[in-house]
Amino acid sequence: MKKVLFLSGGWEGHQPEKIVQLFAADLAAQGLAPEITRTLEPLADAEALKSYALIFPCWTMGTLTDVQERGLVSAVRGGVGLAGIHGGMGDAFRGRLDYEWMVGGHFVGHPHVGDYTVRIVDWASPITAGLPASFAYRSEQYYLLTDPAVHVLADTVYVHAGRTATMPVAWVKTWGAGRVFYNALGHAPEEFVQFPAARTLTVRGCLWAAGLL
Repeated sequence: MKKVLFLSGGWEGHQPEKIVQLFAADLAAQGLAPEITRTLEPLADAEALKSYALIFPCWTMGTLTDVQERGLVSAVRGGVGLAGIHGGMGDAFRGRLDYEWMVGGHFVGHPHVGDYTVRIVDWASPITAGLPASFAYRSEQYYLLTDPAVHVLADTVYVHAGRTATMPVAWVKTWGAGRVFYNALGHAPEEFVQFPAARTLTVRGCLWAAGLL
């Protein structure tokens, strides 16, 4: 059975324990074996990380040591999948450039909090198959700095300070032999119940990153 390592910690405002429990249950239902850690120490053991199909960081802000960053980055480059959501992955370990490059982008702000629309832009991906063409969402709308080489699955229109921009919401990319998936949705765990398309997108993204989709 393929294993998933969930990193649960960081800023408590994002309720990492509840988010991790939610997706650990969802991936267990898909036949994966979740393991949850509340410390970053396992990241220092690059050899042990090779035993996981997927790493799911849920650790807004927080601090990585040099050894932990090297372990995580090298594990994904070697073929371990990486997937996560919102600040748990997109606002984790600020200033760790290799980590941010691997993820494909990072959070810089959410000047809009409220209603917005998420649009699916890639229908060929198994991650998005059958999802609605667009769906309403209500939460923090993340403004992100992103690598132009990521493959965008879903986006949104961001209006701020008199300017309008197309902003990625979910994307995939590769990092060496590893697959990477990120979804900017999910400030609170309740959103994945209220907006089931966001939950489906995340679960499928995890399966894809683990090489199962």
